[in-house]
Amino acid sequence: LALVAAWIAQRPATPERSFGYLRLEILAALVNGAVLLALAIGIGVEAWRRIRAPGTVNGGLLLGVAAVGFVANLAAALVLHRGHEHSLNQKGAYLHVLGDLLGSVGTLVAGGIILATGWSLADPLISVLIGLLVLTSAWRLVKESVDVLLEATPRHIAMQDVHDRIASVPGVQSVHDLHLWTVTSGVVAMSGHLVVRNPSDNQPVLEEVQERMLALGINHVTVQLEKEPICD
Repeated sequence: LALVAAWIAQRPATPERSFGYLRLEILAALVNGAVLLALAIGIGVEAWRRIRAPGTVNGGLLLGVAAVGFVANLAAALVLHRGHEHSLNQKGAYLHVLGDLLGSVGTLVAGGIILATGWSLADPLISVLIGLLVLTSAWRLVKESVDVLLEATPRHIAMQDVHDRIASVPGVQSVHDLHLWTVTSGVVAMSGHLVVRNPSDNQPVLEEVQERMLALGINHVTVQLEKEPICD
């Protein structure tokens, strides 16, 4: 899902979709997060059933399958780790693989305990711990994806800081109707209305605002210059 979304997101913008398909990566991350939430809850439910009615567990088979899974998931996690903090879509795929990796580690531990002691409850108890870890990560992913879709202010940029930097530009009398949002991972946009009394200051003001916003990592800036406030 993450791979297909990343591929489609590279398609160019069209008159019908002026931002192209960039948001598709956010939707994919949201779906990945929702699936992880469901899986974590499913693990918890199954673990509860096995705690109430423990079954026979083949420790040797458990260890063998877990070892193969561990190697495969470790390789995938190492590949996806680079850059997962900068892309919600890649982060969703990374968390999926990390959840599987944790599952493999937990299974290895459970298999070792069962082989050594015969205590089969180790399997569901460790599964609960893994489920809680996956649940926490998945919730963060879903929350971040929803924030982007709701065009919330990016968490790493303070709206007051943006306002103050623009308001302190020489020639700017006031700032209003200011908006800040994330288009997709790594693409932050800003729009606002600036009151500039002297029209000859317009170009210098635009250039200075652009430079100050780039310093904050805001790379898509749209500014409306007004002699008098038009939109309040």
